[in-house]
Amino acid sequence: MAPIRPFLDKSPQLGARAYVDPACTLIGDVVLAEDVSMWPGAVIRGDVNHVRIGARSNIQDGTILHVCTIEDLCLLGMGACLLDGATVKKYGFVGAGAGVGPGKTVGERELWLGNPARLARTRSDKEIERLHYCAQHCMRLKDRYLGAGAPAPQQAAAARQGGAATAPPTPAARGRSGAAPRCATPRWWSPHRSAPRHR
Repeated sequence: MAPIRPFLDKSPQLGARAYVDPACTLIGDVVLAEDVSMWPGAVIRGDVNHVRIGARSNIQDGTILHVCTIEDLCLLGMGACLLDGATVKKYGFVGAGAGVGPGKTVGERELWLGNPARLARTRSDKEIERLHYCAQHCMRLKDRYLGAGAPAPQQAAAARQGGAATAPPTPAARGRSGAAPRCATPRWWSPHRSAPRHR
């Protein structure tokens, strides 16, 4: 079954340079802004009502979203779950495995942890600066997936159904250089650690 599929008269809409892993599921009235990255196992259901995800937000592995709004530069950790009417404001962070209940709002800069999720603290200016670094890292990573020929969800579905699919655009075709930016940093990152220093 296709990972991106319509429900009634609504189909998911992807912004420029958004990356949706082929192992994700998007259904119905879902809109992703530019540079959003969605990683394996994430499920977004816009069947009962809409889901909106803002620019450069990172939806990590196994996240489940129902009828919610995610603003710009948010990070939802692995296995997080947001229920009907939940909102995550700009720079909001929902920790791995956290469950944000119906109608709850994760405020700007807030870190929510636990299940049910509760406010742990408000993030400092230094942490917000680090979040920008993490967002850039995730954008480089998803661009590597796109540049390496990882199939877009529509292409993966066509391949499974025996249909023809057009190869994804190369970085050069998107107006970028072929090589990903390099810096003296490890390939992993954690929002709880200091950002590695560039040389």
